[in-house]
Amino acid sequence: MAPESIISKISIGGHPIHPMLIHFPVAALVGLIASDIGYWMTEDYFWARASLWLAGIGAFGGWISGMAGLLDLVLVPRIRRLITAWCHAILAVMMLSLASLNWLLRLDDAAALLVPWGIFLSCITGVLISAAGYLGGQLVYEHGVGVDIEPTVIEDITR
Repeated sequence: MAPESIISKISIGGHPIHPMLIHFPVAALVGLIASDIGYWMTEDYFWARASLWLAGIGAFGGWISGMAGLLDLVLVPRIRRLITAWCHAILAVMMLSLASLNWLLRLDDAAALLVPWGIFLSCITGVLISAAGYLGGQLVYEHGVGVDIEPTVIEDITR
């Protein structure tokens, strides 16, 4: 049986926006773990400032990307029916809430709460990113969310 794709409503030229936007926030939040460890090991304030910026970029970029994903979840009935999509969304909201809290804790003094709370929140955020990313991969590769399958590919699959 040929897979049937689920078309994203929030797209540009057929390309879903949510997967386009998640790369920078994910990179920032994963890099945040490394910069937190850099501060913890060296106590160089550079790493605390870098962590502040990475936390802010990760949180704000993640919320922007999340809005595109949320709109797809709400507007596309076939996505809305997938438990995987709801689990992905719930994990993403939890992760972005922790990332936002992490950024807010650093806002007044980038180094004050970095050890241990900043590192703890960064690591928990990293675990949630992994889980949400796994579920996002399932949405794409198992459910065909945002995948445009060309007719020739469908013919090859059915043979």
